[in-house]
Amino acid sequence: MSERTRMSQIVISDRESGLPFSKGLLASQVMVTGLSPYRAYQVAEEVEIRLLERRRASVTSAELAEVAIEVIGEVAGERYATNFVRWREIETLDVPLVILIGGATGVGKSTIATQLAARLGIVRVVATDAIREVMRAMLSSELMPTLHVSSFQADEALREPPTKTADALTLGFREQTAAVSVGINALIERAAAEGTSIVIEGAHIVPGFFETDAHADRILAVPFVVGVDDEDRHRSHFAARENAVAPRPAARWRTHAPSAGAPRRRAPAVPGCAPAAGR
Repeated sequence: MSERTRMSQIVISDRESGLPFSKGLLASQVMVTGLSPYRAYQVAEEVEIRLLERRRASVTSAELAEVAIEVIGEVAGERYATNFVRWREIETLDVPLVILIGGATGVGKSTIATQLAARLGIVRVVATDAIREVMRAMLSSELMPTLHVSSFQADEALREPPTKTADALTLGFREQTAAVSVGINALIERAAAEGTSIVIEGAHIVPGFFETDAHADRILAVPFVVGVDDEDRHRSHFAARENAVAPRPAARWRTHAPSAGAPRRRAPAVPGCAPAAGR
């Protein structure tokens, strides 16, 4: 066996069973920074070259990370190196990560949720629409009528007529959100009790309707609301949504959301739920 062959088997000394360094594994970790698979593998190859130049049979995880951060900074820039450092900090958390993503229909909540989960290694992703479906099976339309309609039609299911100064659609959406939040809070409680990370996304993630402070010592909660400032871009999301999911026609949302091109009905707005910067 040549010296180079022997040295190419670099062992990560503080990992279980002394696992060898793997370019593929490191590349997958580097991809959490936002780099493409090709660029991430370039980083991994350069890291391997530098480790071999040290002519050592083993390195620690901290030493490997130090080299990786240095290479990422040189190859891709400090922004990506910083992202890698932050990802390592998340990896060392001793509490689960609970990410809550809110926003109107068509802003990209589901896409962000699945990409975040994949990059952070989170296996539980739950949509508030799924929570609502479960609650519909438990609560009849007579008992909770706003649960059984679309968020854009919540004003049509109010059990009592609103006052002259109140906005019916907002009241209906708040009532629907309050009901769905029971399920959201149950998921947060379970994540805290089991120590498992989770991503929860949907229009019903509204600040003030879910409780995270009570579990502050057991979870790291990251709530945020997504918005799209550009009307044309928002409208294009509906078309892409229709192509991806046949039973969800774009016209349904264009009819109700003014940001999607129709001024005659607006999406429900809730105080304290301002959209984040457009994507």
